[in-house]
Amino acid sequence: MLALVLCGTFIGVGALAHDSGFTLGWSLASTILIWAAPAQVILITTAHAGATLLESAIAVTLSAIRLLPMIVSVMPMLRTPQTKTAQLVLPAHMVAVTVWVESFRLLPHVPRQSRVAFLNGLGGALLIMSAAATGAGYGLAANLPPLLAAGILALTPLTFLLSTARNAHRLVDKLALALGLALYPLISFLNTGVEILISGIVAGTIAYGVHRFRKATA
Repeated sequence: MLALVLCGTFIGVGALAHDSGFTLGWSLASTILIWAAPAQVILITTAHAGATLLESAIAVTLSAIRLLPMIVSVMPMLRTPQTKTAQLVLPAHMVAVTVWVESFRLLPHVPRQSRVAFLNGLGGALLIMSAAATGAGYGLAANLPPLLAAGILALTPLTFLLSTARNAHRLVDKLALALGLALYPLISFLNTGVEILISGIVAGTIAYGVHRFRKATA
């Protein structure tokens, strides 16, 4: 199901790239090298708006920072005493939202010595499917209504939210998710442009504080 949602999302990315004047080659390269639909949308829209290469790169980098905690949480699940740092470069690139969600669901059932290969296979398959979907969306752009393309792009955050809720087993995870959802509408009134970031930091900090307090008093 997540793979199908991912394909739908990248059909929307391909259509957006076509309408913004990107070539098919650059559209496919953005999927393979960036591997994150929100960052690709930022790249395409900023470049289309006339931003310089440096400005677009900074915007994409700031968006990609959100993936760093995901990578940091997955890498310890892959390491063995024999694992070399170079072997973790490709898995680190593969860790995007979908791979992160599925890693926590699937990796505990995979022998530790096989996890790097498993993640490379999982991420590689999803990446190839997404690149194919980008190409399909690029070709369908002329027939894809803008409203449908926008709706398709919204599938990924919605699926991510539902998948995160499914994988939240501990109180700290459930509390962080619930607080983030509750705080975002309130923080959005600040109109800062980084409401999601603020909501996540505040909700995560409160949830972590409650977790530490419960451990200290247990």
